Amino acid sequence: MSLIDDFRLEDLVNESERLVLEELEAQLQGLSNSSLCSSTECVLDMAAYALNAVRPMYRVNLMGRIYADAVSDEKRAEVKEAVSRAIEKVRRNPPQE
Repeated sequence: MSLIDDFRLEDLVNESERLVLEELEAQLQGLSNSSLCSSTECVLDMAAYALNAVRPMYRVNLMGRIYADAVSDEKRAEVKEAVSRAIEKVRRNPPQE
């Protein structure tokens, strides 16, 4: 038995990932700093760093998505702060080329 072969695991979604990516996009658009690395590797590093700091919020069905869309202000603040820290961390420590 293989879970990947036998079950629809694509329905297992971490809504925190969506929230982090949306917030990261918003914050990066708000920055007009040319010294900030915007390569794929830097953006992925920022997303990964922020996601490691945010509590996961998994769902497996439509009701979970509806619940996730009604995310609390506390969760939004958690995501916003994690993304801000991630951007600053990567700004100070960009990946080596």
